[in-house]
Amino acid sequence: MSARRLRVGTRGSALALAQARGVINALRAAEPGLAVEEVIVRTSGDRSTAPLREIGGQGAFTRELEQALLDGHVDVAVHSLKDLPSTLPEGLCLAATPPREDPRDVLVTRAGVGLGSLPAGARVGTGSLRRRAQLLAVRPDLRVANIRGNVDTRLRKLQAGAYDALVVAAAGLRRLGRADLVARHALPLELMLPAPAQGILGLECRADDPETAALLRRLNHAPTFAAAQAERALLRRLGAGCRLPVAALATVEAERLTLRARVLGFEGSPVIEVALTGTPIEAEAVGTAAAERLLAQGAATLLSCAAGHAPPNALRGSPQSEEDDHA
Repeated sequence: MSARRLRVGTRGSALALAQARGVINALRAAEPGLAVEEVIVRTSGDRSTAPLREIGGQGAFTRELEQALLDGHVDVAVHSLKDLPSTLPEGLCLAATPPREDPRDVLVTRAGVGLGSLPAGARVGTGSLRRRAQLLAVRPDLRVANIRGNVDTRLRKLQAGAYDALVVAAAGLRRLGRADLVARHALPLELMLPAPAQGILGLECRADDPETAALLRRLNHAPTFAAAQAERALLRRLGAGCRLPVAALATVEAERLTLRARVLGFEGSPVIEVALTGTPIEAEAVGTAAAERLLAQGAATLLSCAAGHAPPNALRGSPQSEEDDHA
């Protein structure tokens, strides 16, 4: 194994590169002498500023990476797992998930104040329907507006006065060395549940490459993998993709998995929420059951109404991706 060359595919954004390089360092530590090559793959999501739903949905930032795997150009693809569709192409497998980074969202404000202290009508930047809906659920007076660009670009726009506040993922800030911002105003989970798989990296490889899969599994964190299974099963059963504000977080403690999930209307109402528990081995079943309960309580109507309709005007033109490092 030590003489083997492993090609790791990644997008070229600052956040994607930071994530991939962390994985590469972990692989080298796990297998000293392993030759690892970083391969940058440009995706359709990187090339377009059109809404995500218009350029192929959730897979817009992963499709080319997966094709590179299938074509044999790379051996491993490193994904922000929340960007990876919940059903994988035939011939590929999700081999591992390293330990989850902080799943919370963070409110960064120009004045350094919290959400409750923002003035009425404050302009808040986000490209996420999920974040928008949850903000409006508690502060319907806010003006939630689309924002593009990587984290540094967004912060510059904030300081220039284009926005009064931003909502970004804690995981992205931490991986880019901005943990100081997380410490100030991370939003409580009761107010802002994350996107399914937020903060989780997915390590994907070919299903017919057991040697690579075995190496990747050495980086796997079992509680994170179980949480990812539950959250992705929920999303798969809902069939929501990028069409509806869906939030979910699974946690594992003392061999007990708890999944909390929330579906909202575009304007923050209605809010439908469920919580289910099970064992980590039952993760997918828990996720599916949670989705069934959401559907039974009205999420099916929201999904039906959302199908074929554009997002609110404030977010048109956004790729609608949850990741905070591409436009």
